[in-house]
Amino acid sequence: MASAVLAEVRRGGHLESLHAGSLLVCDDQGKLVFSAGDPDRATFPRSAIKALQALPLVASGSADRWALTERELALACASHTGTPMHTETAAAMLAKAGRDVTCLECGTHWPGSTKAARTLAAGGHVPSALHNNCSGKHAGFICTAVAGGRDPAGYIQPDHPTMRDSVAAVAAVTGARLDADNRGVDGCSIPTFVTPLRALATGFARFGGGVGLPEGFAQAAARLRAAVAGHPDMIAGEGRFDTEVTAALGQAAFVKGGAEGVLAGAMPTLGLGFALKVDDGAARAADACAAWLLARFLGEHAVLSKWANQELRNWNGMAVGTVSARLAEPFERRRYDNETGHD
Repeated sequence: MASAVLAEVRRGGHLESLHAGSLLVCDDQGKLVFSAGDPDRATFPRSAIKALQALPLVASGSADRWALTERELALACASHTGTPMHTETAAAMLAKAGRDVTCLECGTHWPGSTKAARTLAAGGHVPSALHNNCSGKHAGFICTAVAGGRDPAGYIQPDHPTMRDSVAAVAAVTGARLDADNRGVDGCSIPTFVTPLRALATGFARFGGGVGLPEGFAQAAARLRAAVAGHPDMIAGEGRFDTEVTAALGQAAFVKGGAEGVLAGAMPTLGLGFALKVDDGAARAADACAAWLLARFLGEHAVLSKWANQELRNWNGMAVGTVSARLAEPFERRRYDNETGHD
């Protein structure tokens, strides 16, 4: 099935660019409620599944062993912007497990926050692995390994027991096949697997509703959702889609973006999950489409309207155009009975 046009860019009222891709909404059995493009389009989910990868941290008892706070659990699910509150939280997680930044194997990059990066440079400092947007997730892996009596060294490798547990958790929740045949290496050096969008959406429907999860995972998922909803500043950062939508909608929605135009999440109150992939990898289009989708299912909200119709400004601050979701209007989807799961 071919991709669909998901978003458009207009300048001066004239069409300038189009973003194509695929998206879907489904229940915890993978039953489609809405789709555009190819619902079975397969792609690397990248950071969109960090919350699923964090399930063993809680379900294994490791989070309780180290008395991790809600802020720390939220950071384990995050793609943060490297501000002091993010790096200090990651460092605190490591310290609780008796480790430090030297144990992180995620690599180093400058903070995603321009202010944080400028402050670091102005002080004559260089970034550490704590500034990596994935340092919270990696701190979670290390906490899990140490709590289980394992040497965390090499935890990013596919054959490390902690990584095997994380991959198995994602496979169990999504129902997807994750093995060497569809494996790649993520930006933070852990394995990432080509996964159908329908499997991602199904997994997030289960993550959001707690139905169809392995023993202990439903409680872990609820705890992670509550942690992120309670601390939206940890999941991404100031001015980011994930943070702003979470702050506005709370536990009515769980959203998480990944690199290359992937975005997935849950609508727990409806028992639904969603996933989307923009073919050209544009995050601006992914954000617009996710906002449009959430508004149609959960109701209009100023934050969703802002992201579904993003304003483009030039270097002089002049409003010059828009990036907007371009999907069927009025919204057409099969009638869905949330009580029975039938349409």
